Amino acid sequence: MPNRLAHETSPYLLQHADNPVDWWPWSTEAFDEARRRNVPVLLSVGYSSCHWCHVMAHESFEDDTTAAYVNEHFVAVKVDREERPDVDAVYMEAVQAATGQGGWPMTVFLTPDAEPFYFGTYFPPESRHGMPSFGDVLDGVSRAWTERRDEVDEVAGRIVKDLAGRSLAYGGDGVPGEEELAQALLGLTREYDATRGGFGGAPKFPPSMALEFLLRHHARTGAEGALQMAADTCEAMARGGIYDQLGGGFARYSVDRDWVVPHFEKMLYDNALLCRVYAHLWRVTGSELARRVALETADFMVRELRTNEGGFASALDADSDDGTGRHVEGAYYVWTPEQLAEVLGEEDARFAARYFGVTEDGTFEEGSSVLQLPPGEGDAAVAGAERVASVKERLLAARERRERPGRDDKIVAAWNGLAIAALAETGAFFDRPDLVERATEAADLLVRLHMGEGARLTRTSKDGQAGANAGVLEDYADVAEGFLALAGVSGEGAWLEFAGFLLDIVLDQFVAEGGALYDTAHDAESLIRRPQDPTDNAAPSGWTAAAGALLSYAAHTGSEAHRAAAEGALGVVKALGPRAPRFIGWGLATAEALLDGPREIAVVGPAGEGDGAGAARALHRTALLADAPGAVVAFGTPDSDEFPLLKDRPLVGGAAAAYVCRHFACDAPTTDPAELARSLAR
Repeated sequence: MPNRLAHETSPYLLQHADNPVDWWPWSTEAFDEARRRNVPVLLSVGYSSCHWCHVMAHESFEDDTTAAYVNEHFVAVKVDREERPDVDAVYMEAVQAATGQGGWPMTVFLTPDAEPFYFGTYFPPESRHGMPSFGDVLDGVSRAWTERRDEVDEVAGRIVKDLAGRSLAYGGDGVPGEEELAQALLGLTREYDATRGGFGGAPKFPPSMALEFLLRHHARTGAEGALQMAADTCEAMARGGIYDQLGGGFARYSVDRDWVVPHFEKMLYDNALLCRVYAHLWRVTGSELARRVALETADFMVRELRTNEGGFASALDADSDDGTGRHVEGAYYVWTPEQLAEVLGEEDARFAARYFGVTEDGTFEEGSSVLQLPPGEGDAAVAGAERVASVKERLLAARERRERPGRDDKIVAAWNGLAIAALAETGAFFDRPDLVERATEAADLLVRLHMGEGARLTRTSKDGQAGANAGVLEDYADVAEGFLALAGVSGEGAWLEFAGFLLDIVLDQFVAEGGALYDTAHDAESLIRRPQDPTDNAAPSGWTAAAGALLSYAAHTGSEAHRAAAEGALGVVKALGPRAPRFIGWGLATAEALLDGPREIAVVGPAGEGDGAGAARALHRTALLADAPGAVVAFGTPDSDEFPLLKDRPLVGGAAAAYVCRHFACDAPTTDPAELARSLAR
């Protein structure tokens, strides 16, 4: 019989709707029930494409004996961390403070006042590897609750007090300058893996935001080392198993230092961020590899993540049926030499094995290999482009006949904002108007379904139905970022206006004293601590994303309030950038834009079609292809009132013209795309 999760919209919660555990969603009613019964709350937090969440569910939450014990001694609450990042952040901070590590599934025991007193992540059904069994944990917590209640209450109170006392010292006055950005570059250089690309050891995550900083730093200063680190890392990832060599798109991370074996789940935010990075790398270098990967990743998002409503689903699972009834990680993606031969025949199979690094022993599990492009191989120009294309086409068609990984169909506002920005720019760079259309459709969905009264955002939707959870700072910031990118590409000022609505709410609801930002609105649900984290993790933090969007909006409009808020938020980058550059990359990228101006580019052309319109489009494209950090672009006719930057910008001698301003000073207008390119490269 379904439990209380049966009516939720989260795919993750619905995965648990038929568990024998009597799950509650996060709600005041659940804590009221715990208070009425005088039992603790078992809080379990995860997400739908989380491998170990599935494992613990199968081992424990689907087990009738375990479920009966949970139901008798606890009120069980299940949370989708992607729907409630605020709940996840608060208790993850407690888990990490208590244990020194964190992750999902996250397992936390709370008092009926939502105060945590015991923590963990995955617990196995039997004790192993130094971990207690889940049954032992449940029994120990239940005994402590009934036999040592005073001690439990004391521990919970102390933890909450410690969390509340954590003040965020984010740096003194002022914005990051040349010195801090140079120190950040030096810090990244020290952590750079010169042999394999990327930063640090295993597991190795794609450093999207640090790469954006490196590309912008190179554009502003000409630092070749910054560009080299970005280009080499992008090539290493694109040739590795973390990149889907058949279908495009990136997996969440690599379990090894060489990018060979991924954790196979594919997340929308990773692919949106990386699509944009590779497009920006192409803009600087003209790299054919960067062009191919940007387009393949964009096409992957449209093909495999786009929903019927026009938005983009959150993720694809790591696991799927391997053809024997077993649900196995990576089953959809890996190959053995025998499987290659079944599809390609012996001769082409030997060629494909060399080209993609498929070995007899395997690079993954049970003799299977993850496709990659090993050094010395994997060059289509050398191997024969037509043969490579034929092999990839046949393997992809065969893979389509395998059972596909599950898809989390919920629309997360923030991640769709990132996708809108990536698809709009990639479509503009590579003359793919269909990608700009997909970005526009996703933006339309967010306005129609996620923006409520007064432009307040809803965090998620599914199947055309808005969820119940309020948007957090990253939603407002990333959606505004997407709208601003779309405005620059499309020349439609409505997107600038929508971004302004969202950023006004940021100023009203999320700003703290001294320029700091909170992750939740002033009128949001009160938790044991108000989350506030400026560090970039898998995606830009709400804090740094808001700083970037506020700065761009100020450049478009001249709003002093928005620029002041951006500069106030960047104080944290002055403090953290030199010490932890890997974890505040988007903040560093925004600081590069601030130091560069950012440039304000207005392109005006005559109404209608004809030579004048063609000349205007050429100037517009030149402006979009400029790598000046954080440059904003307005495009329209001289009499347009859609963009403030177009005001008092006439044609020059009746011809289309571009105006470039920076730091309150403007260049002479130009009608020549080459001159515009030279101006923007200075």
